[in-house]
Amino acid sequence: MRAVGVRPGGAARAVRVYGCVRWVVIVALSDENGYPGREGIPVPHLTFPVRQNARMTALITAKDLQTELTGDAPPTLLDVRYEVGGPPGRPAYDAGHLPGAVYIDLDADLAGPPGAGGRHPLPHLAEFGAAMRRAGVRARHPVVVYDGGQGWAAARAWWLLRYTGHPAVRVLDGGLAAWTGPLTTRAPTPSPGDFAPEPGGLPLLDAAGAVALAGRGVLLDARSAERYRGEVEPIDPVAGHIPGAVSAPTGDNLNADGTFRPPRELAERFASLGAVPGTEVGVYCGSGVSAAQQVLALTLTGVEAALYVGSWSQWCADPSRPVARA
Repeated sequence: MRAVGVRPGGAARAVRVYGCVRWVVIVALSDENGYPGREGIPVPHLTFPVRQNARMTALITAKDLQTELTGDAPPTLLDVRYEVGGPPGRPAYDAGHLPGAVYIDLDADLAGPPGAGGRHPLPHLAEFGAAMRRAGVRARHPVVVYDGGQGWAAARAWWLLRYTGHPAVRVLDGGLAAWTGPLTTRAPTPSPGDFAPEPGGLPLLDAAGAVALAGRGVLLDARSAERYRGEVEPIDPVAGHIPGAVSAPTGDNLNADGTFRPPRELAERFASLGAVPGTEVGVYCGSGVSAAQQVLALTLTGVEAALYVGSWSQWCADPSRPVARA
């Protein structure tokens, strides 16, 4: 077991502990949202296992999900449909969703208000926990999340639940498009869950940690290649990328049908970018959503990557930070 120190005024840095079961202990300062690593009152955080076989349990096929939903203990099902700049996901949910699925609003439930922390900063810890309990999430009961098929929003839910200590979260591979079973328009009324989020279950980066990692490890930019090069910037006020980052668009993680490519293909892809087991790896995107899908893809290959939640939207908001192009 290793204790991970967190400097006052900064978020927890990425750590790597080898072994079949890796335990991370964080004793840190909590911020106003309840997360470690910023100024506040000292809060001891519990230990969480990060298992070596996580790549085998991060996804579930539509066929296997159908089987589990008819079993004695079906997983808690969360619908996290969301599109960047697109229509809200709630109307699509109301028009038809997997039986038993509860709608989760990415902007309201999986992120805090936009601001200095970026467009999708971490949500307030208490509010996130309350949203998960309303959806029926239980601490030791499996959860399956899905979105429209891109995997971005579902992976954000997967990452947040895993980061805050839930041990059994999977993403429906291929999302709603892969589902061949019936849909329903009836919204369930789940029994309240008992999940109490405790941060520290996965590695996290702040802005300083991201640029430092780019110098000593591999920092992947999950946005499109055009945005990385600074040729276009449709959302944020500044175009370009964090110096030292490597372009790795999330679209290259998927097959044409929206399912994840086989782990062997993904491993070859990431190896060509320098992201291999044993290397310190971090990921960012525009606002910490699509990068979660990249973290998930890396997990399938056995690479544990740290997520820079603030991502480019936080980085470029500070004019003193350097910007690279081309």
